[in-house]
Amino acid sequence: MLGQSITRNSVLLALFAVVTTLLISGTFLKTKDRIALEQRKAEEKALLQIVPRERHDNSMLDDTLAVNAAATGLGLEENKQIYIARQGVDAAAVIIPVTAPDGYSGAIDMIVGVNADGTIAGVRALRHKETPGLGDKVDLNKADWILSFNGRSLDNPALAGWAVKKDKGEFDQFTGATITPRAVVAATLRALQYAQTEYETLFAPLSQDVVAGEP
Repeated sequence: MLGQSITRNSVLLALFAVVTTLLISGTFLKTKDRIALEQRKAEEKALLQIVPRERHDNSMLDDTLAVNAAATGLGLEENKQIYIARQGVDAAAVIIPVTAPDGYSGAIDMIVGVNADGTIAGVRALRHKETPGLGDKVDLNKADWILSFNGRSLDNPALAGWAVKKDKGEFDQFTGATITPRAVVAATLRALQYAQTEYETLFAPLSQDVVAGEP
């Protein structure tokens, strides 16, 4: 009888495990699409902070170029996407991922929007581990310092000016924190230089075959 009791309990436990697994799997499948949709909305929100809807008529999330982790100057740790904002067939701006590896508390993942005329549409720090109250001022939710890049270009300022004021450049540093803004300024400059080098590819108009929907 003891053996029968153990066998019965084992069967019940096995059935319970199967039912639990099915319930978890069903819940995951039901929420998977919703999670993906929310992630897409979050990504789009970040892009739209740099290039608002009135500046483009395409979906930037669906108009991308792959960029290899080894791309010169971008400092990426993995392959990523460059997002393109278009008006009709022409690219109005591109949003380039770049990593500042030399933040005070580690790497700072950023995106830099570059307009077709070579000016900066906007810069955002996406992920960082900078010190609260000091280096975290690279986050727009903490301070508006990151907006100081808007409208800048490789000619504004000249190359020597692409540094913090402590290094005789034109960009403010933070009180008590110089390493973080120095890293972000340098990374933003590298993204601009990348955009200049790859301009023909990044800002190439859509081909007529793509516009017509042909393969």
